[in-house]
Amino acid sequence: MADSAGIQQGSPAIGAAGLVPAAPGAGGTEGAAGGSARIAVKKAQLRSSPRPKKLEKLGVYSSCKAEGACKCNGWKSQNPPPTPPRTDQQSSTVNLQEPCRSCSHTLGDHVTHLENVSEEEMNRLLGIVLDVEYLYTCVHKEEDADTKQVYFSLFKLLRKSILQMGKPMLEAQESPPFEKPSIEQGVNNFVQYKFSHLPSKERQTIMELAKMFLNQINYWQLETPSQRRQRVPNDDAAGYKANYTRWLCYCNVPQFCDSLPRYETTQIFGRTLVRSVFTVMRKQLLEQARQEKDKLPPEKRTLILTHFPKFLSMLEEEVYSHSSPIWSQDFLAGASGGLIPIHTVISAPPVARPLYYSPSPVSVDPSTCGSVSPARKTASVLEPNPVGEKRKPSEPLPHEENKRPRVVGDIPMELINEVMATITDPATVPETSLLSAHSARDEAARHEERRGVIEFHVIGNSLNQKPNKRILMWLVGLQNVFSHQLPRMPKEYITRLVFDPKHKTLSLIKDGRVIGGICFRMFPSQGFTEIVFCAVTSNEQVKGYGTHLMNHLKEYHIKHDILNFLTYADEYAIGYFKKQGFSKDIKVPKAKYVGYIKDYEGATLMGCELNPSIPYTEFSVIIKKQKEIIKKLIERKQAQIRKVYPGLSCFKEGVRQIPIESIPGIRETGWKPIGKGKELKDPDQLYSTLKTILQHVKSHPNAWPFMEPVKKTEAPGYYQVIRFPMDLKTMSERLKSRYYMTRKLFMADMQRIFTNCREYNPPESEYYKCANLLEKFFYTKIKEAGLIEK
Repeated sequence: MADSAGIQQGSPAIGAAGLVPAAPGAGGTEGAAGGSARIAVKKAQLRSSPRPKKLEKLGVYSSCKAEGACKCNGWKSQNPPPTPPRTDQQSSTVNLQEPCRSCSHTLGDHVTHLENVSEEEMNRLLGIVLDVEYLYTCVHKEEDADTKQVYFSLFKLLRKSILQMGKPMLEAQESPPFEKPSIEQGVNNFVQYKFSHLPSKERQTIMELAKMFLNQINYWQLETPSQRRQRVPNDDAAGYKANYTRWLCYCNVPQFCDSLPRYETTQIFGRTLVRSVFTVMRKQLLEQARQEKDKLPPEKRTLILTHFPKFLSMLEEEVYSHSSPIWSQDFLAGASGGLIPIHTVISAPPVARPLYYSPSPVSVDPSTCGSVSPARKTASVLEPNPVGEKRKPSEPLPHEENKRPRVVGDIPMELINEVMATITDPATVPETSLLSAHSARDEAARHEERRGVIEFHVIGNSLNQKPNKRILMWLVGLQNVFSHQLPRMPKEYITRLVFDPKHKTLSLIKDGRVIGGICFRMFPSQGFTEIVFCAVTSNEQVKGYGTHLMNHLKEYHIKHDILNFLTYADEYAIGYFKKQGFSKDIKVPKAKYVGYIKDYEGATLMGCELNPSIPYTEFSVIIKKQKEIIKKLIERKQAQIRKVYPGLSCFKEGVRQIPIESIPGIRETGWKPIGKGKELKDPDQLYSTLKTILQHVKSHPNAWPFMEPVKKTEAPGYYQVIRFPMDLKTMSERLKSRYYMTRKLFMADMQRIFTNCREYNPPESEYYKCANLLEKFFYTKIKEAGLIEK
């Protein structure tokens, strides 16, 4: 990737904390390139000087070695050079017999310890000398007391290193790194956590953005503790000052004084530092990008003005979220409890680079206020600030799936990685046409979002803030769409709910106008959200917008820790909601929603339970990729077993039957004997096992409808519909009389209870739900007992 020219050399830092790192003591106006380059030139000139000139320079910082215990700590010339030095002045010859202005001993007496020192060691000491002089200037120029104190401490440290001819070692209670995981590792984790499912080209664009961010952190000029106290009075001043001091000593000053060990900011600091600078840094980066947009080529303009703001928004939520997994040291922990080696996705650039990078040739959707992220949209449906609600940081669940033990017989990860490399190669896998029968319902909508054709915004009315004209126009547009598409709903009722501050609407915007939306009301204390209206304008239907709308709504609610939807659907909407994962089997307890949700006559109550580990807007992409993986694995397996075996000749010899497993090649295909479960041959053991299972079933909270035979008075006509009734009391009697000689008889009777219930009762009834739940529990117990294979 070719580096591109960006900020001009010498451009000033932005305010107190700018893009270009300021040299120490330069007041924030000297660029890194200029400051460090001048020092490097001086060092090169001095190291190329004759040895006597070097001795003269080092003598200034060397204590007198003359007899009599002289206390002079540095040779001082009788004729000091003018300040500033004149350029036309000829270089004078060094005289080792020239006396010191302080102690009258010669220069040679001050440098006797350097007579047998190698040229390399002398050049190292000369480098420290120039760093000492530079820090001396910084101490006198610096106005901030905290910074001045650090400069002076480093000055004394380097001065002492020259006197003792040692290497400068910072004396501190802690040594780098100061926090784990580091910023660099956290950003690596962020890229893997949010974008690992993307195609390789789009993932490469994300990596470029991450490198850009890390580069800016490494060369960011932190504001001084006093400046921060004025800006954020209630902040942890002591903690910030400690990090600021460490940053000066290990990251900032060593950029210019290379005799000090230098570390990258992103490698020794972690979440605490990035939290303290992120807000200001993001604001100033985006502001500068907007100011310089006209100077950028078109491809850089897209990357910086469109993709970078979205990347920063998503990262901001992880930085300030209290439970983000990217800052966990156990991120990607394996089953053994140790850390799986993580191949670094991103590493901070070794040298300072401008903000602008050449992007990969890939289109990622444009950014607008509140629009949804192109890559991983879990935490990206933003509520615009004018609505009056501050965006809540996402709190994704930890990677529980990464902590699960691997199942025996799993496909080796090496093979999976090899197949993944094949299916993500655009040259080997043709892109699915949007008109293909195999394309997902929301594929066209997802492509339009990536191209910036459509946008999604969660909006609502507010009584606390000044109304935003654009938000109000969108709300009016939503009211019109709902009124037109839901003609049986009173227009006044629609208007009241759309503009009600307690209701919000996920709006679908195309070409600046509203074409659809989902109006909803959240009940966080009850753990569910009511969907009130859902509609897409008629001329934009059958394009996958409805599915994509619902997927965005699901991710928005996962971010807000609400995992259940309820809605009343009329006969025309039931089909749509079924496709979106809704069913008549309501998981929310009735006591939670009665009195909260609006009741509609002639409509069916439907519910949907969300899974927080599913990225719904990318779900169809993930499923498609999984299918491709399975297909490739099958092809590989078939390629391995294409051996042709000779035909079976045993039947000619009079054999009537052979075991399937004896057929040559049958096991190589992956065939396994059909699991029949373990049949307990000991009658007492079988009786004991079945009795335990039956007791568990009878004590289950959903077993109450099936405890005794159905009474004719309670269910007239039941026995005309159900010809072979069964209940738990009858099963207990049969078990006691040793009727169940095999597990199959016992399982058949239990299954008949559930089948009879579902045949007689409607799906929305309480009995029907109890049968489903109890059946699931029963088969769990049967598997635990080993009567059927798990």
